[in-house]
Amino acid sequence: MIQSMTGYAAASADSPRGRLSIELRSVNARFLDLQFRIAEELRSIEPMLRELIAAGVSRGKIDCRFSLNQEAGSPQPQRLDAQALARLKSLAGDARKTFPDAAPLRVADVLRWPGAIAELPADEERTRGVAERLCRQALDDLVAARAREGAKLASAISERVVAMRRRLDEVAPLVPQSIAAYEEKLRQRLREALGTADDDRIRMEIALFAAKIDVDEELTRLRAHFTEVERTLERGGAAGKRLDFLAQELNREANTLAAKAASQQVSDCALELKLLVEQMREQVQNLE
Repeated sequence: MIQSMTGYAAASADSPRGRLSIELRSVNARFLDLQFRIAEELRSIEPMLRELIAAGVSRGKIDCRFSLNQEAGSPQPQRLDAQALARLKSLAGDARKTFPDAAPLRVADVLRWPGAIAELPADEERTRGVAERLCRQALDDLVAARAREGAKLASAISERVVAMRRRLDEVAPLVPQSIAAYEEKLRQRLREALGTADDDRIRMEIALFAAKIDVDEELTRLRAHFTEVERTLERGGAAGKRLDFLAQELNREANTLAAKAASQQVSDCALELKLLVEQMREQVQNLE
């Protein structure tokens, strides 16, 4: 299945630490580029998230935001840190020796002392499990969104290929006629320029020029590229780079066709092909 590189997904759930939320945003990129914005207390979960996302997508810039809202969850159990209180008591005793008239510490002062209140360690394993489940859920939603948009882009590309093939089929039968007409016009000009009826010389000049304006090879290559684009779309998968290469080749052949055009019909066809190829490339740039 063809996938776009653009998508969005989000999910949230309660954990022992509070409400966990994940948000995935995906945009175009040449390669897989993972960017993480994670709460410091959840930083240890980042490697697991990175591994899951890298296994689910192969190309695009993925912005992952993983946050924790403790207010939305259960209040964290707390206790007094005995070691911190012992240090505070020792420091208070030293201070009283230096400032014997200082007021004694109040309970509120003790509770505000840095490190006096310690949170009990949260259930890391359960929190990690919730985080993994959330990431998988959001990743599935992101891949599904990218697939839906990818199907639309593949349809748009197929329409361009059908239009190019139809236009080529219309102009191909006119090529021999246009070349013959151009050769006749060239023959007349050569007779006027050479001032002689040397048919051998004229035939040689026309043969050399006919080889330069022969577009049969370009028409064959264009049709082959059309078939390859259709085959790539049907096969699916990570086809963006392959289709981008084919678009470049189609544009190259269209340019050559325009340069060799021996009639206005062929020239117009080449210009239309270039326009359709450019429209195709705009869609291909969004594919994984």
